Amino acid sequence: MRYVSTRGGMADRSFSEILLAGLADDGGLSICDHYPFISDHELDCWRGLKYVDLAYEIISRFATDIPAEDLRKIINSTYTADKFGSTEITPVTKLKHNLYILELSNGPTLAFKDIAMQFLGNLFEYILTKNNQQLNILGATSGDTGPSAEYAMLGKSHVRVFMLSPYQRMSPFQEAQMYSLDEDNIYNVAVEGSFDRAQDMVKGVSHDAAFKARYKIGTVNSINWARVMAQVVYYFKAYLAVTDDNRQKISFTVPSGNFGNIYAGHIARQMGLPIDKLVLATNENNVLDEFFRTGIYRVRDEDDVHITSSPSMDISKASNFERFIFDLVGRDPKIVSELWKQVETSGYFDISKTKFYQDIAAYGFKSGSSTHNDRIQTIREIKSEYGLVIDTHTADGLKVAKAFIEDGVPMVCLETALPAKFESTVVEALGHKPDRPASHDGIEDMPKKYEVMAPSVDAIKSYIEKHVGA
Repeated sequence: MRYVSTRGGMADRSFSEILLAGLADDGGLSICDHYPFISDHELDCWRGLKYVDLAYEIISRFATDIPAEDLRKIINSTYTADKFGSTEITPVTKLKHNLYILELSNGPTLAFKDIAMQFLGNLFEYILTKNNQQLNILGATSGDTGPSAEYAMLGKSHVRVFMLSPYQRMSPFQEAQMYSLDEDNIYNVAVEGSFDRAQDMVKGVSHDAAFKARYKIGTVNSINWARVMAQVVYYFKAYLAVTDDNRQKISFTVPSGNFGNIYAGHIARQMGLPIDKLVLATNENNVLDEFFRTGIYRVRDEDDVHITSSPSMDISKASNFERFIFDLVGRDPKIVSELWKQVETSGYFDISKTKFYQDIAAYGFKSGSSTHNDRIQTIREIKSEYGLVIDTHTADGLKVAKAFIEDGVPMVCLETALPAKFESTVVEALGHKPDRPASHDGIEDMPKKYEVMAPSVDAIKSYIEKHVGA
């Protein structure tokens, strides 16, 4: 398997060559040069596999330059019952006929990001140790990527983490998970403004090839291909858990802000997994829902980004969206480059009157949005009907899923986090605090270590220089 850029300006590279990089040199994203296809026979053979074995079967088709024995060791050391509560890793819970929840929040930071990030941490350690290299990870988080990345990189001697987050725009629990860490290789920076400002800073550094090379800058954001690759596994896991044979199609509903989680579902569908619909759920920051409804992708100004009770989706620039558009326009990098030039100069692009917009239906995408009142009502309904307490983002997903459930087609909603991470909204909905693992008791009261910074590329560069040295 080789990897190319969505904008066409990068010579094809191996998996290991793109693993440690952020944006491609041309500003695009690395993407596989083809999607491996899984036959009916192979899918049949995968029924009954343990998660670690299923993960190897899928990941090995993308990470083709890592020796099989080494890759198995990395996967086996990642997906353990000690880290994820059981060997199931991502259990499926049936709510009622045709409606399921895929549990993705049993990892160390109680969020779905752990599924990929724990693997990425071990993968980084393997590559860096093998090549005797150091890596300085620069990332931005809206709430869940940051804790997952930092917990995955704890104790990794070859890695430093510089994580940017929107100042006072995450839940207290999310802030505490990150800011309470007092590790020598972890640096937390709270950026004044929205997540998009933090993400722009990461991209600004990534565009400076000389700085990236000098300070060995890499990324763990969802623009890192290995993250979305690892997420593909649980789509196959859910399908095999819900169905008895390959004639059955199922649909997925995915709360989505940066488009990485649902893009993994798109990859699975392109690989031949019998997916009917991929339903994208947004909150009040409905940039992606607007695109799928109208064909217009319009990023929001800073003042138009809503602060919501599902803060991990308070995003107006969806990084992974470019990879889907690459497929939608026939993998033509010239078209992708032109569309993103329009975004940079005008703040939007419009494909509503092109054949590309009509082609979206062939990929199975649907979408919808949710509000704070919807979240409150859905949390109450799910607790009343099924005795289950869910987080705010999962509530967005379940609310949107209602409009797309069909007889005979199971709908699997992806859980994104445990409700303990968004305690105040759960209290508003149910009148009591959600349960939390004992390991996280009192986390909000711990001392916090972070630095507040204006949204400036130069400022974060200076900060990295100061802490890394020449």
